[in-house]
Amino acid sequence: MTFKSKTHLTGRTYAMVLAGGRGRRLHQLTDWRVKPALPFAGHLSVIDFTLSNCVNSGVRHIAVLTQYKAQSLIRHIEHGWGFLAASLGEYVDVVPAQQQHGESWYSGTANAVYQNMAFIDEAKPALVLVLGGDHIYKMDYSIMLAEHVARGAEMTIACLEVPAAQASEFGVMSVDAEQRIVAFEEKPLHASALPQHPSHVLASMGIYVFDVDLLLAALERDATDPTSHHDFGRDIIPSLLARHRVFAHRFEDSCINMVDATPYWRDIGTVDAYWEANMDLTSVVPELNLYDDEWPILSLQRQLTPAKFVFEEADRSGVAYNSLVSSGCIVSGAKVRHSILFSKVRVGEGSVIEDSLVLPAVTIGKGVTLRRAIVDNHCHLPDGFSAGLDVGHDRARGFHVTERGVTLVTPEMLGQRLHRQIEKPGT
Repeated sequence: MTFKSKTHLTGRTYAMVLAGGRGRRLHQLTDWRVKPALPFAGHLSVIDFTLSNCVNSGVRHIAVLTQYKAQSLIRHIEHGWGFLAASLGEYVDVVPAQQQHGESWYSGTANAVYQNMAFIDEAKPALVLVLGGDHIYKMDYSIMLAEHVARGAEMTIACLEVPAAQASEFGVMSVDAEQRIVAFEEKPLHASALPQHPSHVLASMGIYVFDVDLLLAALERDATDPTSHHDFGRDIIPSLLARHRVFAHRFEDSCINMVDATPYWRDIGTVDAYWEANMDLTSVVPELNLYDDEWPILSLQRQLTPAKFVFEEADRSGVAYNSLVSSGCIVSGAKVRHSILFSKVRVGEGSVIEDSLVLPAVTIGKGVTLRRAIVDNHCHLPDGFSAGLDVGHDRARGFHVTERGVTLVTPEMLGQRLHRQIEKPGT
């Protein structure tokens, strides 16, 4: 397989983004939205990182495969990602689960791609890039694609080193001196440590490059196996190792965001992890650089008014310290510290918001106190409300409190009924 240039290589690549998982450990945050649709960093959604990596890398033939409660995600992509040049064949297709093969929904990651092979046939790519849509990272996929071709690989798996104690959360691989994968086990209880780094293992990021012929043949074979889980990690990858050239790609070689020589990658799969990844952005120098003009994280840009802070009096000043305050917000005689206010948040007089995430379109009354809290979209917090001050009291009121003592508040917990299925993007 030969390519004339880097642009030719990415132009012959078709990306399939798996965006159908609920993320049960996020509890009520994913009761009505899929994990990749979660708001992040004030004005983004989680899936924007994967899609931005594709576009910035030059991969502009993209299908997003959805399944679980996908309406908010579908609207976000349709409204926020229509800027690609359709006249040049660039697109982001949203592909709902359609039971193309049989009457079952997706039964695994491999089955999700198998049920949508017609889109691969239509695109006629040379390479297929399989991605997850639910992690926070910045990566130049073109480097991985070029390495795949240079090695004569048939499949390449992006990987990073993680502590051995976390091995049961990942697919774990062993490689030879040439980085060819010689063993792979999905979520092992006991994994082989890296010889040069005994406290760590080499973990799959769930990012795969396939030669298209190998992928289609492997999916067809897997679909007829009644013993298969139809999953890339548990079935497809182990079946390929003995007969095909499968290599590991080190994330540090293509990562755009390095922190002290360590590549930045976050799984926001729990409420605590979601809160922590957002909170880091309020640091003076966050680990994740969102102010990089050379690798922007793109998203739906709503036409909203600038954030506004009103009143400058001794006992009621609208101020924010070490915080992100998004467009459309009004902070009226209130204090915001080490927090993120997403779009169209209103904060009333005398309120104090500390170490908290306030998601879009929340209304906060007068004299409200929040500390180490997440307030979900469209909550209306009445005057004098508090959360995060007493976790026992929060639990007694029906709020979700995490292991690290972060309190999650949703409209449903407050007895406020919403028609979630018709929410508009960014709200």
